[in-house]
Amino acid sequence: MQIFKARIVGAILLIAAVAAGSVYSGGGASGEKIDVCLRTRAEIRPGSGAFGVVQRKAEWKASETAIIICDMWNEHWCKGATARVGELAVRINEAACKARGKGVFIIHAPSDTMKHYAGHPARKRAAEVRKAANLPADIGNWCTLKSDFEQKFEYPIDQSDGGCDCREQCAQRSAWTSQIDTIEIHNEDAVSDSGAEIWSLLEDRGIKNVILMGVHTNMCVLGRPFGLRNLARYGKNVVLARDLTDTMYNSRKRPFVNHFTGTDLIVEHIEKFVCPTITSTALTGRGAFTFKADKRGRVVFISAEKEYGAVESLPAFSHELEMKYGLCCEVVQGSPLAESAERHWISGMEALADADLAVIFVRRRVFPAEQMKYLKDYLARGKGLIGLRTASHAFDARGEGPKGHIEWPKFDSEVLGGNYHGHYGSGPIATVTAASGVSGHAILTGVQTPFTSTASLYEVRPLAKSTEVLLVGSISDKTPEPIAWTNKYGKSRVFYSSLGSAEDFKNQQFRKMLVNAVFWAMDKPLPKDK
Repeated sequence: MQIFKARIVGAILLIAAVAAGSVYSGGGASGEKIDVCLRTRAEIRPGSGAFGVVQRKAEWKASETAIIICDMWNEHWCKGATARVGELAVRINEAACKARGKGVFIIHAPSDTMKHYAGHPARKRAAEVRKAANLPADIGNWCTLKSDFEQKFEYPIDQSDGGCDCREQCAQRSAWTSQIDTIEIHNEDAVSDSGAEIWSLLEDRGIKNVILMGVHTNMCVLGRPFGLRNLARYGKNVVLARDLTDTMYNSRKRPFVNHFTGTDLIVEHIEKFVCPTITSTALTGRGAFTFKADKRGRVVFISAEKEYGAVESLPAFSHELEMKYGLCCEVVQGSPLAESAERHWISGMEALADADLAVIFVRRRVFPAEQMKYLKDYLARGKGLIGLRTASHAFDARGEGPKGHIEWPKFDSEVLGGNYHGHYGSGPIATVTAASGVSGHAILTGVQTPFTSTASLYEVRPLAKSTEVLLVGSISDKTPEPIAWTNKYGKSRVFYSSLGSAEDFKNQQFRKMLVNAVFWAMDKPLPKDK
C-alpha cells in the first residue's frame, strides 16, 4: 500500500513538474519528419578563395528539432528595421505555427525583454528548466570567435555605423519592450534570452537540430549566446532560415550595394564559415519569403554537370551580377558528380516561382517531377531563359532516369531551338566570329570578335527556323557551326551558347556577351559598363 501511495504521489509530482516546464515528457506529432535541403559553400581548391555551392538533403525528426526566433522586437531604434520586422513577422509566425503542428519546439528569444513575460508558462518553462550536465562554460557569452579559416577573408559588409539604412539616420536607443505581437507565443513554447537556459532546454528535450530565424543576421543571429556561432561550435545541427532574416546594413557603406544584397552577402558568409542555411519552404511548403521593397531582378542558376566547372564558374558569375549590376541571384546546385548516388536529385527549383530569368547548365540529369514542374510552369509564364553548353542535352538521360523523375529529351529542339548531335574532338581551338548581319544585336553590344575557345565545338546544324544565329565557331577545314543564338519559346526570350567551359568564363568577350544576354532575356535595358 505504501508503494502504491508513493507511485500516486510521484505521478502527481511528475504531472505538476511537466505543467511547470521543469521536466520534458515528449510531445508533438509522433514520428513527424521534416525534409530539409542544407546549403553550404565549400572552397573549390585549398587556398583558391573560390567557393562552390553545395546542397545536400537531410531528414530531421520534428521531435528532435527546435526553432529559435531571435530578437523580433516590437520596436527597433531604426525605423526601417522596425518596418521590415513587421513584414517578416507574418511569415515567421506562419512557419512557426506549421512547425509547431508537426512537433517542433518553438523558442522565442526577444533579448532584454524577459520582465514582460514574467509568469507566462512559456517563460516559466525556460526559467525552471534543469541545468544541462554538459552546459558549455561560456554559453552565456556573446560569440565573436572566428576560425583561422574565416579570419583569412574580409567580412562582407561594413556595419560600423550600426547599419541604419534610413535616408535620415535614426538615433540609437533601447526601443524594445517585447516580441512583436504578430508572432504567437503558445503555452507549450519557451521564452528565453539566456544561452544557458536555451542550451538546457535543447538538451532536456534531446534536440539535435536547430533553425535560427529573426534579426539581425550579421549581429544578434550570429553572435548571441544562443546564436549560430555558439550552437555550431558546440555541436548542434544548427541552420539559418536564410529567407526569414534581415541585416542591419547601411547601403551607403562598403561594399555599397543594395540593402538586400548586403543580407545575401552575410548569408553567403555564414554558408562558407559557420553553418548551412535552408529556406522556410521546408516548413511552409511555400516559396521563399521576399521583402516587398526588394525589387531586384531575380536570376536562378540551375547547375548540375561535372565536365566544365559550372560548380565554380556560376557562383562567381552570379556574384558579379549581384555586385556590379544589382541583381538577386540564387544558385540551385545538383550533384556535380556524374557517378553520385544523388546524380538525379536536386532541390530548390521553387526559386523559379518568382524569378525573372533561369540559367540552365545541366548535363544529362533527370530531376524529380515536382522540381521539373517549377521549370515548366516558369516557362509557361513566358519568362526568360539562358542555356549554356550542356543545356542542349540537359534533361536527356537516354532513358536511364529513376522512376518519378522527368526526362525532357526535346528540351533542346523545343525550347532552345537547337539540334545537338555530337561534337568535334577536343584539341582544335575554335575561332568565334559574329554571324552575318547581326553586329547590331543587343547581346553583341561591346563584344569584340573574333575570339577563341578551347572547348570542343558542338555539332548543332541545322537549327530551328525560329532561331537567330549570333556567333559561329570554326575549326580547321570543318563547316562553321552556330555557337550562340536566340530563340522564342512561347513568350519566353531564349538565348543559348555552346560556350561555357571554365576557360570561356575567363574570356572577357564571353562574359560581356553573357551579361548582355542576361538583361536581354529579362527584356531589360542593357546596363552601362562598370
